[in-house]
Amino acid sequence: MIKTDVVIVGAGPTGLFCAHQLGIIGLKCEIVDNLDKIGGQCIELYPDKPIYDIPAIPKCTGKELTNNLIKQIKPFNFDFHLNDRVQELKNENDRWIVKTLNGKEFETPNIIIAGGVGSFEPRKFPTKSAEKFDGTSVLYSIKDKTIFKDKSVVIFGGGDSALDWAIELSNSSKVTLVHRRDEFKGAAASVNKIKKLSENKKINLITRYSIKDVKGNGSLEGVEIKNETGESKVVKADYVLGFFGLIMQLGPIAEWGLNLDKKTIPVNTENFETNKKGIFAIGDICTYPGKLKLILSGFHEGALAARGCFKYARPDEKYRFEFTTASSTIKDRLGVKE
Repeated sequence: MIKTDVVIVGAGPTGLFCAHQLGIIGLKCEIVDNLDKIGGQCIELYPDKPIYDIPAIPKCTGKELTNNLIKQIKPFNFDFHLNDRVQELKNENDRWIVKTLNGKEFETPNIIIAGGVGSFEPRKFPTKSAEKFDGTSVLYSIKDKTIFKDKSVVIFGGGDSALDWAIELSNSSKVTLVHRRDEFKGAAASVNKIKKLSENKKINLITRYSIKDVKGNGSLEGVEIKNETGESKVVKADYVLGFFGLIMQLGPIAEWGLNLDKKTIPVNTENFETNKKGIFAIGDICTYPGKLKLILSGFHEGALAARGCFKYARPDEKYRFEFTTASSTIKDRLGVKE
């Protein structure tokens, strides 16, 4: 059994920065994630997609953000347990016994759930003909945008992901954006850019249409779309991308006795503790009045949750706040030489 100060469930950006904050205050942690790589949704769903709202970083990709966060916590030598998930919890004498699907056991006074939206999978096209190209020419996330260079790409959806990728891929691909309505759910600035690209013939914008059939024998040739009256037409395509959001599944978290609100976990805003002593929730999975589902909000939540863990991990010590710029103790932990 591994004894530690904190077990973090989730190795996305919020969990990684929380680990950094734990290291800063001298606490140890173990990080468990059901994906086979570090980075959470950033790596799984948009490793190459630009992110514009990280403070002091005008633009970065999900992969770049993840790599920098990993570099930031490197001095602490925390262990990652990937391709695994927390399956069982039980409390013994104010300590949590954590068991994973792969048979690992941890003893800890603190658990921080940073699991994003829990286990997730994309909503897929309803047409059966799309299934035979699933994962090759029909995709629901982008891991390597270079494969679309000089190709014909048909994108379905009206939210931020569909708009952002249509804009991004229009630089090097022939893009058709299809949406079943005239109105879009994405950011106004993105909608305006799409309309301008359409006016300039940089994107083929088709609204009030939805998918009917995927065409091709052996390899994808095109996609048939239909409007509300049943009229249909075929659009040539090398790739078809669907961005319809995710189906959220909490998995074993739903069985941990937490006071769930639909598929989110209510927390206080002092230290983001749940209704269970020593269990905290941060990032997209937690909820409270005024909650914003932004990475920067998750960073703030992780910083306060880390301090909340201190009283359970070090009950005989008083936490003393220190600035990284002035504390020699923190600089020693980070391996900073002056």
